[in-house]
Amino acid sequence: MNTVQKTIIVGSGIFGVTAALELARRGHAITLLDPGPVPHPKASSTDISKAVRMDYGSDELYMALMEEAFEGWDRWNREWEEPLYHEAGFLFLTSAEMSPGTFEYESLQMLSKRGHHAWRMNPKVLKARFPAWKAENYHGGYFNPRAGWAESGKVVKHLVEDARRAGVSVRSGISSVFLTERGSQITGVAGNNGESLAADLVVVAAGPWSPSLLPEIAKYMRPVAQPIFYFRPDGVANYQPERFPVWAADLSKTGWYGFPATPDGTVKVSNHGPGRQVPPDSSREVTPQEESQCRAFLQESLPDLAEAPLLSSRTCLYCDTWDGNFYIDHHPDRTGLVVATGGSGHAFKFAPVIGRILADVVQPPPNPYATRFAWRDEAEQPVKEQARYR
Repeated sequence: MNTVQKTIIVGSGIFGVTAALELARRGHAITLLDPGPVPHPKASSTDISKAVRMDYGSDELYMALMEEAFEGWDRWNREWEEPLYHEAGFLFLTSAEMSPGTFEYESLQMLSKRGHHAWRMNPKVLKARFPAWKAENYHGGYFNPRAGWAESGKVVKHLVEDARRAGVSVRSGISSVFLTERGSQITGVAGNNGESLAADLVVVAAGPWSPSLLPEIAKYMRPVAQPIFYFRPDGVANYQPERFPVWAADLSKTGWYGFPATPDGTVKVSNHGPGRQVPPDSSREVTPQEESQCRAFLQESLPDLAEAPLLSSRTCLYCDTWDGNFYIDHHPDRTGLVVATGGSGHAFKFAPVIGRILADVVQPPPNPYATRFAWRDEAEQPVKEQARYR
């Protein structure tokens, strides 16, 4: 089998850098392009933390894929000079008793089916073990110990360094590119600096900027801003990981989730809901309404945190696909072009396996998960109600 030798990857976020690493190991000569600096401060992957969990309702494929990803996170913790994945568990709470059909109930059933053990929650247990919560407001839920968070910005930085060591040419400072082509054959990219780079294969992994580079995919995905808040409570005893793990509260209704305190006492609270559609280069400022909504949620659920000073805030830009699944496939109409994007707010946790999926699409053997992420039209299947809560 002939190996594609010259490959350009546009975007050094979690899709791009993991693809670069895996393809380099398979003999490709990789150039990784990014506006820079790398990691890019506006990239979806760049933050102090991202949730790492396997809970996906009744969707067994994602849980199985995440089981493999956990092995990768464990391996990176062993190999890297400092562990960047922290397994403190994940607390899923519901204001009502869990019932069939709900995200939390179906997740718990799937955990049990696949041999994982989680602890059921009720107000009494919640109050005793996780005292920051207004326990009487949450009548159901569970705690899954096989979960946690990763220091996402540091992870991307480490992977970029690994890519350089693997022979990847990392090129930053090119703020915009367009594809060069001969008929329907993609031949490389050209940068805003006038430089042209030839390639046998181009991978577009530009996150929320992908639809700007490839307008034909805008009907499948869109940039969506989600608010993030960083609080600095006066006392952090109740926000330490053992008493305040990563959590989600009525995720499919409110979208609110958050993290334990960092060593400097920062507590991050985020939303994973419908968001608001914005241009990819828009301001990352949250709106006053978004802050008010966050404070109102905290007042009902974590009242002490509701009064904490707000250290900073920003929005995270998702690249939301129409069905919540990623796009990792060859472009159907443009030879020599692969699309790897559409993270939909839940791709980062799969960092240890996502590059392998893309590399298997480019250069088989076939990947058993690739079918879920294959090119698809909006009319091919109905959108699941819970798709945006993955």
